[in-house]
Amino acid sequence: MTKPILSASLLPLLALAGCSLAPHYARPEVASSAAWKPVDGWQPANPSDQAPRADWWSGFGDTTLDDLIVRAHAHNQTIAQAAASYRQARATTREARASLFPTVSASGSVTHSESGGSRTIVTNGVASPGGGNAQTSYRVGLDGSWQPDLFGQIANTVANARATEQARRADLASAQLAIDGELATNYLGLRATDAQIASLSATVAAYQRSLQIATNRYTAGIAPHSDVFQGQSQLASARSDLEGQKRTRAQFEDAIAVLVGENAAAFTLPAVPGWSPATPEVPVAIPSTLLERRPDIASAERQVAAANAQIGVDRAAFFPALNLTGSGGFNNDTLSGLFSSAASLWSVGASLAQTIFDAGARRARVAADRAAYDAAVANYRQVTLTAFQDVQDNLAATAILARQEALLREASVAADRSEASVRFQYQSGIVVFTDVVSAQATALSARRALIQIQSDRQTTAVALIQALGGGWQAGDPTAR
Repeated sequence: MTKPILSASLLPLLALAGCSLAPHYARPEVASSAAWKPVDGWQPANPSDQAPRADWWSGFGDTTLDDLIVRAHAHNQTIAQAAASYRQARATTREARASLFPTVSASGSVTHSESGGSRTIVTNGVASPGGGNAQTSYRVGLDGSWQPDLFGQIANTVANARATEQARRADLASAQLAIDGELATNYLGLRATDAQIASLSATVAAYQRSLQIATNRYTAGIAPHSDVFQGQSQLASARSDLEGQKRTRAQFEDAIAVLVGENAAAFTLPAVPGWSPATPEVPVAIPSTLLERRPDIASAERQVAAANAQIGVDRAAFFPALNLTGSGGFNNDTLSGLFSSAASLWSVGASLAQTIFDAGARRARVAADRAAYDAAVANYRQVTLTAFQDVQDNLAATAILARQEALLREASVAADRSEASVRFQYQSGIVVFTDVVSAQATALSARRALIQIQSDRQTTAVALIQALGGGWQAGDPTAR
C-alpha cells in the first residue's frame, strides 16, 4: 500500500513541474525619436539604417593603425579581463543548467571486522591470537538524486545565469570598442603631433633665416639691435614649442604601447612623413536602431533580464522543495558472489522540505530583488539616454568642426601670404622687424590651429563611430 500512497501524494506536485514564479519579462520602454536633431551642415548618410563597418578603423586608410588594432585585440589586458569574465559567465550558465538533471554517483567499499573475546593460543612454543569472529564485506552501488523544478527555481537560476552571460558578452564587445576607440584616438593624435612637429621644425628654420636677415641688417647698420633680440626670442620660443610637441608625442606613444599590451620602454612608432588628415564619412542610423547597436545598452538590458529572473528564484522559496533519491547495488561477504542476485539491494525515496518560519527573510529577499530590478531598469534607461546624447553631441561636433576647418584653412592661407609679403617688405626696408614677428606668429598660429582642427575632426569621427556601436549588432555570437 505504501507505493500507491506515495505516488498519489507526489502527483499534484509533479504536475506543477516547470511552473515559473518570475514576473513576465519585457524590455523596458525608453523615450526615443524618429530622427536625430537637425544640425546645420550635416546630412544623414543613405540608407538611413546603415551602420558603421565592424572594421571601421580601416576607413582612415592607415595600415599601421590596422596592425595596432589587431595587436590590441590579441594582447590588451582590459580585453583579456573582459574575455575571462565572459568565459566565467558561460561556465556558470553550464553549472546552473546541470541542476536540471539528476546527479548519479558510484561507490565501492571493502569492510573487514572482528568481534568476540581475545585470547592467545601457544602451539609448539609459538603464541598466536585465537578466538573471536572475523568478517569481510564487499559493496558496490550507484546512488542518484533529483530535485524536480516544481516552481521554476532552477529554471530561473539558469535564466539569470544566461542573461548574465549575455551581459558579459556585450561587456566584452564594449571593452573591445572602447580600446579600439582609445587606440585610434591616441594614434591619430600621435600622427597629428608629428604634423605639428614637422610644421614647427619648418617654422624654426624660417625663424633662423629671419634672424639671420635681422642680424645682417643690424651689422650693416640699417636695423636696430632690438630686431636681433626679437628674432632670438621668437626662435627660442618656437624651439620650446617644438620640444613640448615632442613630449606630447612621447606620451601618445607610451599610451599606445599600453593599449597593445607592450612595455612602453621597448615600444616605438617612427614618424611617417605625409600625414593625411582625411576623415571618413560615418553613416548614421535612426535613433531607434541604436538600441540594437550599442553593446553597453545590450549589457544593461540583459542585466534587467537577470534581475527579473532572480525574483523568480527567491519567490520559489515560499513553496516546498521535493527531492527524489534512489540507490542500488550489491553487497556480499565474498568477492566471487558479489554480483549474484541474492546480493543485490535497492532503495527509493522522496522527501519534501518547506520553511515554516524565517522571521521575514524570504520576503525581504524578494523585496531586495524587486529593488535590484528597479535599479537595473533605471540604469538601462540612463545608459540609453546617454547613448542618444553621445550620438547627438558628436553629430553636432562633426558638422561644426567641418565648418571650422574650412574657415581655418582660409585663415592659414591668408596668414602664409601675409607672412611672405611682410618678410619681403622688411628686406626692402618698408616695414620694421616687429611687423615680421607679428606676421610670422599669426601664420604659425593659423597653421597649428588648422592641424589641430583636422585632428579634432578625425577623433570626433572615432567618437561618433563609438557612439553608434562601432558596427556591433545585438545577437552577434562573436561579440564583434
